Amino acid sequence: EHRRVVSAALRRPPRHGRGPLLLYVLDVMELPDPVLSQLPALLSPDVPVAGVLVVGNKVDLLPADCRGHLGRLRQRVAAACALAGLQGAALVDVRLVSAKTGYGMEGLVSRLQRSWKCAGDVYLLGATNSGKSTLFNTLLRSDYCKSRAPDIIDRATVSPWPGTTLNLLKFPVINPTCDRIFRRQERLKEESTKSEDQLSIEEKKYLNQLKKQGYLVGRVGRTFQQQKSSTEIDFDPDMLSYSMDEDPRDHPEKPEEREEFTHNEVKDARWCFDTPGIVKEDCVLNLLTEKEVKLVLPSHAIIPRTFILKPGMVLFLAALGRIDYLEGEKPAWFSVLASNLLPVHVTTLSNADTVYEKHAAQEFLKVPMGGEERMKEFPPLMPQDITLKGIGTTEAVADIKLSSAGWVAVTAHAEEELLLRAYTPKGTALLVRKPPLLPYISTIRGARIPGTPAYRTKKPPSFVENLRTTGS
Repeated sequence: EHRRVVSAALRRPPRHGRGPLLLYVLDVMELPDPVLSQLPALLSPDVPVAGVLVVGNKVDLLPADCRGHLGRLRQRVAAACALAGLQGAALVDVRLVSAKTGYGMEGLVSRLQRSWKCAGDVYLLGATNSGKSTLFNTLLRSDYCKSRAPDIIDRATVSPWPGTTLNLLKFPVINPTCDRIFRRQERLKEESTKSEDQLSIEEKKYLNQLKKQGYLVGRVGRTFQQQKSSTEIDFDPDMLSYSMDEDPRDHPEKPEEREEFTHNEVKDARWCFDTPGIVKEDCVLNLLTEKEVKLVLPSHAIIPRTFILKPGMVLFLAALGRIDYLEGEKPAWFSVLASNLLPVHVTTLSNADTVYEKHAAQEFLKVPMGGEERMKEFPPLMPQDITLKGIGTTEAVADIKLSSAGWVAVTAHAEEELLLRAYTPKGTALLVRKPPLLPYISTIRGARIPGTPAYRTKKPPSFVENLRTTGS
């Protein structure tokens, strides 16, 4: 269904003498992205696509494991694009953003206006749960969209459930004239000189809320908008997306007359379209209920959890993944990067099967949930043997990616050989990612908890990109 809808849209004759730009939204935590390789099939010779701009989303969820980690993440995204056959003229650019917290969004808008201008239509593509609809809503409330459009256009529904963008929502792209670009740059320059102390109480409160949810935060404003009679904050999170805990329904207190565009406003407009999310194959999320998916998908900044394991020990990530440390001379460090709501439990190899049989679908392992009846329909865990050789006590050698449930970064002594056995539910992808996404993640930890294999967790501070810092 997705291919039919998107292919039909892309095969429309160019309305302005130029094919559309594809804005592909990629979840950086899902690298290597399982859907990216499908893009060339959409870009067949009879589809006059002008190029692809790849947006690495959800960078706000990942802690900085060392200086320059964003540059490394961007390189990984670019390498994934090259591997999928996207390079050269076909790849317009690679940008890192957080559609939820606004990080990198003003830069993305500037990039689109500078290079693409108003040359043709733009289509947002991406896998389910990549944050594509949140990006659409954020662009709708930014300088990329005509100033009156947010009062007229319906927002994309943000939901963890696949296929919730049921039709091609769209908004008209503003024409970035020289005067508009100049006024926008002046606004950005002025806002970047402000410190947090100079913000309104409402904006401070909102930024603090975002800093609790993500490590990287950005302020997204509007340069061109109708004047309001009362002072209102430009960037309202409730206007950008729905809470994961709320039903995506409008609750109007009274019926209002709906505004409409005039013919002259849209007769030559270029449009930004949202499209249905592409469902990932071999993904553990396909096996879960909506309630379980909400627990598995991280909605707040991931706090790394590190454990030191000896041979003969086992680590469980909920009941969705398991890693056995079978053979090795020395202890090794296992750093879990997954939703903070998913429990991690360490036990011995001799007790592991009993723990799983007793606690799967119970509160102890949390996901899946529903007891014995749920486990009757849930596929069994399937093993895969993995051999790794350590490169040092501060640098992980690889990530063991347990489908879309999260991953475990393994750090071991230099030249130390480890034999591991990792499990994920049958029919889901288990991947050894080399090099690891955050190689120095094991260094972000507190003191060892006495009598346990666990270290105390440590959450790095958040950063607001377009705000002048004060103090030391």
